[in-house]
Amino acid sequence: MYTKKQRIAAMIGIIFLVLLYLATFICAIFNFDGSGKMFRACLFATIAVPILLWVYIWLFGKITGKKTIADFDAGTEAENLKPSDATPGDTKGDAQSVTISKRNRRKSE
Repeated sequence: MYTKKQRIAAMIGIIFLVLLYLATFICAIFNFDGSGKMFRACLFATIAVPILLWVYIWLFGKITGKKTIADFDAGTEAENLKPSDATPGDTKGDAQSVTISKRNRRKSE
């Protein structure tokens, strides 16, 4: 599924964001010289870093022609699948047909 490098990069990103949130929180609580500027910088980075990461992942997918998690249509494949698309022994298709039939049953009630 994901390579070891991808998992390590994701963990580093999560740790970085948590440290950034922690720094923003500390700057908001304590009052020291320059805490106002540091708080604004941390708050800006808290918003800008995830957006920039999404843009980088999206651009990588567009440049390489690969599907990434940042694609606008990333979650539509499962919704467009019909129960007839599944092979007879495919458990994923069977589970989806059960889900679709339950959804239709709820709508009719």
